[in-house]
Amino acid sequence: MELTLEAVALFALKLVHETDDGSPVLRDDLVMDGYEREVFGLLVRQGDLAVIQAKIAECLDQALEALGGADTVMGRELQRLAQDVQNADQLDELRMPLTHLKDYLKAIL
Repeated sequence: MELTLEAVALFALKLVHETDDGSPVLRDDLVMDGYEREVFGLLVRQGDLAVIQAKIAECLDQALEALGGADTVMGRELQRLAQDVQNADQLDELRMPLTHLKDYLKAIL
């Protein structure tokens, strides 16, 4: 799950920080500080669902703004997928919503 969490954060932050003429955002970039696989791994081992959801929400809020907000087609879909992540009550309920979110973010990059 840690890899999927990191991928969601990476793809969301790529939407925010990458430009056509700039260098790509990579896992070891400063914008990924606090969203690395190790950080998510620790949170998963601690079972800290609320902090995981908050970290993902931080990235997705930025991505939503980069997409033009909730009034755009892509923004509405991002919000819908993000809500599925926020609705999870247990860590194991995150797997499918995170996978759908990761796939969506990857597709719109």
